[in-house]
Amino acid sequence: MIPMKVNSNYSRFTFVLIAAALWVLTVVLALRFADKLPKSVLENKETQTQKVVQEESVVVDVVDKVSPSVVTVSAQTPRSRTFLFNPFGGLTPQDQGGQPQDIGTGFIVSGDGLIITNKHVVSVTGATYKVITKDSKEYDVREINRDPSNDIAILKIDASGLKPVELGESSNLKVGQFAIAIGTALGQFRNTVTTGVISGLGRGISAGDSFQGYVEKLDDVIQTDAAINPGNSGGPLMNSSGQVIGINVAVAQGAQNIGFAIPINTVKDSLNNFKTTGKFPSKPYLGVQYQMISKQSAVLNDVPQGAYVVDVVDSSPAKNAGIVSGDIIVEFDGTKLGDNDIGLADLIGKKKVGDSVKIRVFRDGKTLDVTANLGEAPGQ
Repeated sequence: MIPMKVNSNYSRFTFVLIAAALWVLTVVLALRFADKLPKSVLENKETQTQKVVQEESVVVDVVDKVSPSVVTVSAQTPRSRTFLFNPFGGLTPQDQGGQPQDIGTGFIVSGDGLIITNKHVVSVTGATYKVITKDSKEYDVREINRDPSNDIAILKIDASGLKPVELGESSNLKVGQFAIAIGTALGQFRNTVTTGVISGLGRGISAGDSFQGYVEKLDDVIQTDAAINPGNSGGPLMNSSGQVIGINVAVAQGAQNIGFAIPINTVKDSLNNFKTTGKFPSKPYLGVQYQMISKQSAVLNDVPQGAYVVDVVDSSPAKNAGIVSGDIIVEFDGTKLGDNDIGLADLIGKKKVGDSVKIRVFRDGKTLDVTANLGEAPGQ
C-alpha cells in the first residue's frame, strides 16, 4: 500500500476549528445552566457578597471617623540604676527609666484638649506623660485628674481644634452587637484596629495593666471578643456607627478573645461631674488593711467570718473609731460580712465621704460596736 501524504497546513486548520467549536459549546451550555439555577441560589450569593462588602465598609468608615481622635499615651520615668544578682558572681547593673515608652491609649472628648484614658495607665505619680496623635504630633500632659471610684482619668493638654469622639449609650447594649476597638497594642503598634462582638454584659473583674503592675476591682463591665492587648488600655470600644460605647480596660490573662471595657455611661457621669465641679467625687476611706476569713477558716479557728484587721492606718477613721490590729470586722453598717461573698471594700465603696457607719468587731472573744466617720481616700 502506498502511504498517503497529509497536508500539515490542513491538519493544523482543522484542529483550531474544532477547538473553537468546543469553546463556543462550553459557553452556551454554561449560560443555559446559569439560567436554570434557582433564583434563591443566585440571590444568596449576591447577598453574601454584599454582606461582606458592607461589613468591611462599616469598619473602614468607623476607623476613618474615629482614629483621628485616638491618641497614644507615653510615659517617661526618672532614670535609675538597679543591681541584679549575677549567678556567676557579683551584681549586674541595670538602668531603668529615662526613656519615653508607649504605655496606653486615650481618646479626645473635647476640642480644647480633654482626653479620657484609664487611671492605671497614668498611675505613676513621678512620671511625665505625653500624648501622641495619629498624625504624630506630641503634646505634654499638663494636668491629670484621676477618678478614685473607677479606673478612669482625664488628661489635659494645651491644644485647640482637636476632633472629639462621639459618645454613645451603653445602657441598651445587646450581646452579639458588633464592636470595634482602636489602640496602641502591646505598647508598640499604634492605631491598631480589631473587631468582634459584645460577648457579655455586667461582668465583674480585677483589672490592671502589665506595664504598670496595677490591679483594681471593677463591676458591670462589658466583655468583648475584639482583641484587647496590653497597651489598648484607655482606648475606645465603638459600635458600628462609630460611637464610643466603652473604654477598653483589661484582657483576661491565659485566655483568648476575652477583653473588657468600662461602659461609656460611667465615663460620661465622671466627665460631666468633672466639668461641673472641676474634680471627681472622693472615694470613701476607712483606713484598715485586712484579710477576709472564709467560712472554713472561721470554723477551724473558732472565730466568726469577717475581715481580719492586719493593720490600721494612723489618724484614719478606723483608728479614731478604736479599731485595732487583730480585730475581726463582722458587720458593717448593718450588713454581715461573709454573706454571699460580701467584702468590706464593696460595702465601703457604696458609701460617701463623711458618712457615719456602725461597725461591729470581734475582739478577744467579745463583740464590740464602734462608730466611724468615713474620710477621703488619700493619694487619689
